[in-house]
Amino acid sequence: MARKKAVAGIDIGGTNTAFALVDRKGNVIAEDKIKTSQYPEADEYVAALYAKIMQIYRKFEDEVELIGFGIGAPMGNINKGTIEYPANLPWKGITPLAELFGKHTDLPVVVTNDANAAAVGEMVYGGAKNMKDFVVITLGTGLGSGFVVNGRLLYGHQGFAGELGHTTIRPGLCNRECDCGKKGCLETYVSATGLKRTLLKVMADSISPSDLRKYSFDQLDAEMIHSAAKKGDPIALAAFERTGVILGFKLADVVSHLNPEAIFLFGGLAQAKELIFEPARRSMEENLLHIYKGKVKLLPSKLSTKNAAVLGASSLIWTLKES
Repeated sequence: MARKKAVAGIDIGGTNTAFALVDRKGNVIAEDKIKTSQYPEADEYVAALYAKIMQIYRKFEDEVELIGFGIGAPMGNINKGTIEYPANLPWKGITPLAELFGKHTDLPVVVTNDANAAAVGEMVYGGAKNMKDFVVITLGTGLGSGFVVNGRLLYGHQGFAGELGHTTIRPGLCNRECDCGKKGCLETYVSATGLKRTLLKVMADSISPSDLRKYSFDQLDAEMIHSAAKKGDPIALAAFERTGVILGFKLADVVSHLNPEAIFLFGGLAQAKELIFEPARRSMEENLLHIYKGKVKLLPSKLSTKNAAVLGASSLIWTLKES
């Protein structure tokens, strides 16, 4: 019997790298993860990641044929197979990721920005199957974005189009320092980390009671803030409100630039559902040019929450094979 073809979809995050063997229909055959932050040297990281993937693959080798590696990473450059000057990864400068993988395998390796991978995944497996113009915003440790125009992912001249997370909110008014070296970047306000920073700012400016006051910045995470908000914690609710309003303000600009049919949100912060969607939708509509009002859908990703990022990464190989 012929073996089923599968791709290793890899999502590189600042803390963890998740991966899965995925078939053409988007079914996850097996999955695992390693700690990105444990590997200060990129070549050691790639060797450990490849070994872990192959360890999993060998369990299914009789029924599955591995045909490639699709990788989504912050500041991934599809033109060069590199990661270039990422803000949230342990390797600085330019990392030749595809070349490092090439030391271990002859199979195709495609590297792109993690949000671009998510956009391709949404188009192949998710809610954008029948759309030609849409945007995907990833809300995790940082904020990423992938733009699809006329059915094609927008990469730009150097392969870095769509870095919405590093556009400035309001110069002179929003001055949070960003890991990229700039100040006032969107992701310093709209991300899991940004939500924590906003919470502490709200907390400092308010005397409202909150169970979150007993935690330090390092102890807090977005899930704790989400849980508190669902219980009606006024500080947590205010933090989500401010985060959503800033996101919606920026999305109105995106609509003016691209005129998309829909904007999809996914990632940990998007799991807060209406806590983030309601203020974002309201703020976006308030700031839209009249011709766009009520015409752009703000939607949750329809990819599996658990596997969304690796599904998106795996789809890079399928689209490569079918192009």
